Amino acid sequence: MSSNTALLLIDFINSMDFEGGENLLENTKDIVPDVKALKQEAKSQNVPVIYVNDNFGLWQDHVDDLIEDVKKGQGRPVIEELEPSKDEYFILKPKHSGFYGTQLDILLQQLEVEQLIIAGIAGDICVLFTANDAYMRGYDLWVPENTSASEHKEDNENALRIVKRSLQADISSTKKCSIEDYVRNEKQ
Repeated sequence: MSSNTALLLIDFINSMDFEGGENLLENTKDIVPDVKALKQEAKSQNVPVIYVNDNFGLWQDHVDDLIEDVKKGQGRPVIEELEPSKDEYFILKPKHSGFYGTQLDILLQQLEVEQLIIAGIAGDICVLFTANDAYMRGYDLWVPENTSASEHKEDNENALRIVKRSLQADISSTKKCSIEDYVRNEKQ
């Protein structure tokens, strides 16, 4: 299946070496198997996988350098499970939203994407801001509730409520909805 859908993976390449990083790491470990399965499903369906990641102020590093640098932090187990492959896209972002100051929207237009699946960390910051900016640009959204994590689970749940209510996003779990189901539902 080829579609007008893309999967955004937000900030999974993260050393988590900051105050609150241990909590975020623990909550992220819980979602890694579901995110990994979603990524594999996307690839099997010919849905582009696009990593959108903080640059951590490393303006002159290349993607491979950034990945190697953040692997030195406590987030290494997450990176090892979700490391980008050469056939996937990678966009560095300077702020919370994947759209702010990046070429993400141009790439999505060139790929003729109309629907986005968004997974990532932190759900209450970067996922929420990216989903908001995607909604403002007219993209249909699926932000599966089992593929985002925040430092505090209640903050993640609150962000998902906002995404569902204010951005009209589907937040169905990937355990209840597949990419094929989502695409079919959006076409109806």
